[in-house]
Amino acid sequence: MKKIFIFSFCLLTSINSFSQKIINRDPQIEALVKQISSDSLKKFDEKLVSFGTRSTLSTTTEANRGIGASRQWVLSKFKEFAKQSEGRMTAVLDTFTLQPDGKRIDKTIAMANVMATLKGTDPNDDRIFMVSGHIDSRVTNVMNRESDAPGANDDGSGTVAVIELARIMSKSKFPATIIFVVVSGEEQGLLGANFLAEKAIKENWNLEALLNNDIMGSNNSNETNIIDNTRIRVFSEGLPAFEMDKKVGAIRQYGVENDGKARQLARYVKETGERYVDNLEVVMIYRNDRFLRGGDHTPFVTRGFSAVRLSEMNENFLHQHQDLRIENGVEYGDLPKFMDFEYLRKNTGINLATLANLAKSPSMPQDVVLDVRGLGNSTNLNWKAPKSGKVKGYYVMMRETAMPYWQKKFFTTELKISLPYSKDNYFFAVQSVSEDGNESLPVLPRVGLRNAGE
Repeated sequence: MKKIFIFSFCLLTSINSFSQKIINRDPQIEALVKQISSDSLKKFDEKLVSFGTRSTLSTTTEANRGIGASRQWVLSKFKEFAKQSEGRMTAVLDTFTLQPDGKRIDKTIAMANVMATLKGTDPNDDRIFMVSGHIDSRVTNVMNRESDAPGANDDGSGTVAVIELARIMSKSKFPATIIFVVVSGEEQGLLGANFLAEKAIKENWNLEALLNNDIMGSNNSNETNIIDNTRIRVFSEGLPAFEMDKKVGAIRQYGVENDGKARQLARYVKETGERYVDNLEVVMIYRNDRFLRGGDHTPFVTRGFSAVRLSEMNENFLHQHQDLRIENGVEYGDLPKFMDFEYLRKNTGINLATLANLAKSPSMPQDVVLDVRGLGNSTNLNWKAPKSGKVKGYYVMMRETAMPYWQKKFFTTELKISLPYSKDNYFFAVQSVSEDGNESLPVLPRVGLRNAGE
């Protein structure tokens, strides 16, 4: 008789219930997370601030000031880390030119994203996982290119997190490729991210996930005066922006409006991040971004990629997009002294755990099908093996339709499963699992109405 191993996760329980939860950590990933240093992050952040301003419109010719100098410094760090990668990591300035647009670009400017690519070790695995932050900063007037704009948190925090991830992960081997990117032009309209997303389309990248980090290093808010370094937000789109007209029928019929690519990635970030980072809760926000704001994940989302934004739980707007000043005894400005680098360490760990677990996993199972040919109170699923990676088996994930997180996982070594749960009452998905227990992103099944060949 076939054995099915069941793992129950108490991700969401009622207030009166309690169940045991076993946490299994990959020793390699656990060791990498422990290497993240709040002192290292602080050192990198203070160096970024030392360039005075990193406005997209600022100088590119001075050695120690402006966007040009700061990009060259990040490139030098990536190249330094590449030396410990045994040739797997390369680093470049990915340059392009923009003309005046009558909006936030008032002259021809030389743009550049700073990219470090850690090539995967499996030649049959073409998957790419990417992590990003934006290097540019601003003051109150987005066109002000001269005044000091420290940008310690917006988005020095995301930038130094990417640098720290490159420092640590460059020494390790992963089957899939990881790209560490610091983009320019976010404050002028997501310019660097738009360029990069379009490049991914043109070059046919198999980009499976993007983690965008923006404003993730402060633990307190203005107005509400909440101080909390135990939670981080992950923003994710629900309904897909890409080719929505082609998908809306199936979404309505099968009720999967809460199961788009970004939402699945957000669930993965929560489960995996909390597995490896203690005393930190990943809070899923069911929006692509905040009101009146935008982030560098959006150009990827709108092109059909799976992308999410990670941000601190309680933003302080006294220290974002502000001229440096003191008014009525209140200090304004995005300075390092308003940062919590221990909080940033934990938030960086969420990124590392997610990236490493994804890059070590097999690719996703193929052609996952939910058999609905007959009436009944059971569920039958089948699928095909992934294109790459060594597979120990598969997790079949299950949750009630009104639940935000996966509630149960069933492990099987076969390419099919029959479960005594009604397909009408639950959502299901399937993950490939490596020999070390690393899970791929989940795949929702397509609905199979006929036998093959009919």
